[in-house]
Parts: sequence; structure tokens; C-alpha cells
Amino acid sequence: MGLGYLLIVLVFMGIGAIVQARLKSKFKKYAQMPLRSGLSGKEVAEKMLHDNGIFDVNIVSVKGRLTDHYNPVDKTVNLSQDVYSGRNISAASVAAHECGHAVQHAKAYSMLQFRSAMVPVVNISSQMLSWIFLIGMFMSYSLTMFSFDSVILVVIAAQAVITLFTFVTLPVEFDASNRALAWLNSSGLTASQEHEGAKDALKWAAMTYVVSALAALTTLAYYIMLFLGRRD
Repeated sequence: MGLGYLLIVLVFMGIGAIVQARLKSKFKKYAQMPLRSGLSGKEVAEKMLHDNGIFDVNIVSVKGRLTDHYNPVDKTVNLSQDVYSGRNISAASVAAHECGHAVQHAKAYSMLQFRSAMVPVVNISSQMLSWIFLIGMFMSYSLTMFSFDSVILVVIAAQAVITLFTFVTLPVEFDASNRALAWLNSSGLTASQEHEGAKDALKWAAMTYVVSALAALTTLAYYIMLFLGRRD
């Protein structure tokens, strides 16, 4: 799995770092632009949920930056402290995006349901890969009881699950952003310039998921080529 895999990791680490830096730069920029309505991220989230007839979702503040997420298990919109109390374009766009997931959940959006159903399998696949790599690094002699082909097939199967998950995540995230932007526009919370800022911020947030999906696909292709190369 050697040099080729290391190069893939390094390339996508570099791309990921660039996208993350760009994302932070965009959110910092739009965090300095006050929202005309003066609403905080929490208040934006409350209004979007209520406008969509959702009254059983709680909005909570969590520590960290860019830690915002929707938890379908306990029905909570979790907003980082800057977003929760922020009264700017960044806070409004993030809060609305996370509520977009809550709307998906309430409307039984099929891709979100599929993604949620995949989570246990993805966790198992990730643990399998971790153990295989750990054994390969520190206890490679113990792998002699298995053929290399058998091991790489397990790796391919686990990586295929993870890759599928990253691609299923894409429509879920893009749809949540589209719902957020449509609501921000229809509710009148964002004027034209504000709306363009929200769109730009959410675009770069989505790019992080695109990079993850491409990295997963490239890694899967590498393992498949490694396996097929041994068959020649």
C-alpha cells in the first residue's frame, strides 16, 4: 500500500488544507457583515424551523468553530458559539443550512435516510481499515496467516462503503444548502448582497465534502488497481 497510497494522502491533505483555509477566510469575511434583520443565528434557526412547521427540534450551542451540525437522533440543531449568537451573514447561512437538514428529516428526504442508515456500516468499515493498517504497521508478520489478496479485498470492500457514504453525503449537503438559500430569500432575511454572501459561504462549505468524496474515490481506485495488478 506504500508510496502510491502515501502520495494520494499527501495530495488530498494539501487540497483539503487549501479548501479549509479558503472556507475559514470566507466565513471570517462574512462574519464581519452584519445581517440587516439583526437576527442571531439562533433566532434565524428558530424562524426557519417554525416557518417549515417544525416544533420538535431544539437549538443548542456547542463549543468549537465550524462544529455546527444537525443530529437526527435527538433532533437538535447544534450551532457553534459564534453562529449561535452571531448576527451576521455567516451565522445566518450556517444556521439556515443546519435547519435545512432538520427540514430534510421532517420531510423524510430519501438521501438523508439512506445516509443515516449507512452510518453503522461506515463505522464498522472505518474500524476494520484502522485495524488492518495498524496490524500492517506494527504486526505485519501476523498477516502471513492470510493471503495478501484476501486482505486487499477486505480493504476494497471497506473503502467502497466509505466512498459510497461520501458520495451520498454530497446531495444531502447540497440540498440542505439549497433549502437554506431558498428560505433566506423567500423570508426576506437576506437582501441581494447578503444573499450572494450566504451563497458564497455555503459553496465553500460544500467544497469540503467534494474533496472528501474525491479523496475516497481515488483511494478506492488505488486499491482496486493494486489488486488487479497482482492478478496479471
